[in-house]
Amino acid sequence: MQTAPDAELARRVAGGDHAVFAQLMRRYNRLLYRTARAILKDDAEAEDALQDAYLLAFRAMANFRGEARLSTWLVRIVANEALGRLRKRARAAEVTYLDESARDEPERAALRTEVLRLLESKVDRLPDAFRAVFVLRALEEMSVEETAAALEIPEATVRSRYFRAKSLVREALASEIDAAFDDTFAFDGERCDRMVAAVMARLEAP
Repeated sequence: MQTAPDAELARRVAGGDHAVFAQLMRRYNRLLYRTARAILKDDAEAEDALQDAYLLAFRAMANFRGEARLSTWLVRIVANEALGRLRKRARAAEVTYLDESARDEPERAALRTEVLRLLESKVDRLPDAFRAVFVLRALEEMSVEETAAALEIPEATVRSRYFRAKSLVREALASEIDAAFDDTFAFDGERCDRMVAAVMARLEAP
């Protein structure tokens, strides 16, 4: 599964293989959740958008032709779903922060939670045009080409938006927050399990 080509995975999912799709969700949950969260700025709504996007992706998997990476194709579906929800929303939703620091020692957990909260708040305050580009490039380390393909914008636009977004975040936070990037908008453990279970239940419903 870990080394299977995208086209092979897509073929098996298109053939109705729910087990492979569940593994794909676990592989890409963080990337796709971060994409939705970057656009919507709300944990719960991002999860809802991700669920709906997964169902769309499952039903459309036969349309995957391999011109781009499967992850890029999935990011595009999630981004379109999140942007559609954003357009329908009358006003910005209140951000809900889910504290996942219980796995750390209390003192370190408290400090880490505050650092992550500060970083997430600064990313949330980026202009809409910059935020999704910043999350995909800085947090998920997608290439300029992949980000441009996922968001359907020119590569030059990705470069300029990312440069400006990075400058804004660095000005606000300084370099000591770099170490916290990996856990920002975390989506593993129980949350990952919950997403996979919810999508699989909807797929298997009559």
